[in-house]
Amino acid sequence: MNQEKYGEGKKRYSYEYEEYEEGEKGAHSMVEDILADPEFSGLREVAVGDWGECWEESCQPIIDGIVEHAEEFSHIESLFIGDMDYEECEVSWIMQGDYSKLWEALPGLRELTVKGSTDLDLGDVCHEKLEALTIICGGLPAYVIESIQKAKLPNLKKLLLYIGVDNYGFDGSVDTIRTLLEEADFPKLSYLGIVDSEIQDEVTELVLESRFMEQISTLDLSMGSLTEKGGALLLEKLPAFPNVKKLDVHYHYMPEETVKKLAQLPVELDASEANKPDVYKGVSYYCPMLTE
Repeated sequence: MNQEKYGEGKKRYSYEYEEYEEGEKGAHSMVEDILADPEFSGLREVAVGDWGECWEESCQPIIDGIVEHAEEFSHIESLFIGDMDYEECEVSWIMQGDYSKLWEALPGLRELTVKGSTDLDLGDVCHEKLEALTIICGGLPAYVIESIQKAKLPNLKKLLLYIGVDNYGFDGSVDTIRTLLEEADFPKLSYLGIVDSEIQDEVTELVLESRFMEQISTLDLSMGSLTEKGGALLLEKLPAFPNVKKLDVHYHYMPEETVKKLAQLPVELDASEANKPDVYKGVSYYCPMLTE
């Protein structure tokens, strides 16, 4: 097993190809091996990487193992399941699982990051202490968005959702995002990220009209198909919200002139990674950063 420290009290666990190729290691053995680590009791953050043939084997045994050993994991404040790059497994291939029982099992959890959306199920989300929820994927199913929309997370401060595209799992629409923003109740939210969308201009309009704009300090609309249209909306609407101190729109399709105007706003701006659309037979295509 690979054990990689990435800071004080932080560690990432994963398997080498040879380990699971021999059949002895996999999702079924991951929690047991984590608990066997003599440094585990001193960790605050745990990331689970490649558990072996992640495109075929679900991480459900890992989730179930954590629930079964909830007491041993009670000191973990941050959990990341699916922490791997494309060389290990494309994000759209990662087989996720059902997190329904995790919320009650880990009452001290403050941050959850999930990568991959295939077979992902959050269940009824209810947690008193969770402060950050991030889902990284190439396409976020509408039923997962609905779970977040109905979530009871009174202390949530950061919400970061990769919307993605329909070819890789997003089966919602503009209305899906509208309903999320209208019905979700996160009174302490200060970071709102609705990113990596092929309808980023429409998402931008919805976010700017949402009640969350009155309370957030960071607005993240990055990694999507944001064009001059979305940039114009930001220039028009953002000055009405002096509480927004940071704007992240990196990886975008806005013209240089729009970026220069955004840079004049009294916010900390990340507008790096400017792109140009792909043009085929006279049609322009604007692709989000992360899909497969």
